[in-house]
Amino acid sequence: MNIHYFQHVSFETLGSIEPWAHSHHHYLSGTRFYQGQSLPNLEEIDWLVVMGGPMNIYEEQIYPWLTQEKEFIEQVIKADKGVIGVCLGAQLIADVLGASVIKNPDKEIGWFPVEFTQGAKNSSWLNFLPQGLEVFHWHGDTFTLPKGAIHIAQSEGCIQQGFVYNKKVLALQFHLEIQTKNAQKLIEHCGDELGLGKYIQTQDQILNNEEGFKKAKEAMITLLDKLPD
Repeated sequence: MNIHYFQHVSFETLGSIEPWAHSHHHYLSGTRFYQGQSLPNLEEIDWLVVMGGPMNIYEEQIYPWLTQEKEFIEQVIKADKGVIGVCLGAQLIADVLGASVIKNPDKEIGWFPVEFTQGAKNSSWLNFLPQGLEVFHWHGDTFTLPKGAIHIAQSEGCIQQGFVYNKKVLALQFHLEIQTKNAQKLIEHCGDELGLGKYIQTQDQILNNEEGFKKAKEAMITLLDKLPD
């Protein structure tokens, strides 16, 4: 399988997705927009993974490649290929599908539980997930549910934590791919956001959660093992 990823900044990488792809002998390629790299040929990829980033989906004047990226995501979805979006990636998918991307009432930064909906339980892709799971967040924006999408998760601080569209498009507001080194990099580059807030943890709370990192990795790997055909 040919998996292509979109990376927006150097410090938001594939995390646990990369070793999974290598261990299953999938071909992995990427577009690093921060390095000015070009888009792939649509025909040559099977799945697209869209990673996170500190920018917003509506900042095309600052990041002009956002326009091309959205157009390509739309083409991938129309071609009935698989897409997974993480955080900013999820917001880009929502925007492409006609939903609104807006400021969330509160920033969510750190480990907070999400509750999976009946929609997730009914999905052959996601039905392994427990009713609730503590997951890692780092976002200030959220999205409305696109028309035709199935709402799969919510948290106390953010109603729209994820959706599935046409069974092969998955948007996750949170970071199941997170590993300790990824969290360290986020803190290094975006630690100025760790201020006061109902849903903002400290650096120590974020990094000293061995069980959280372990369960996130387990969920990410199982999710990838169950990729729809």
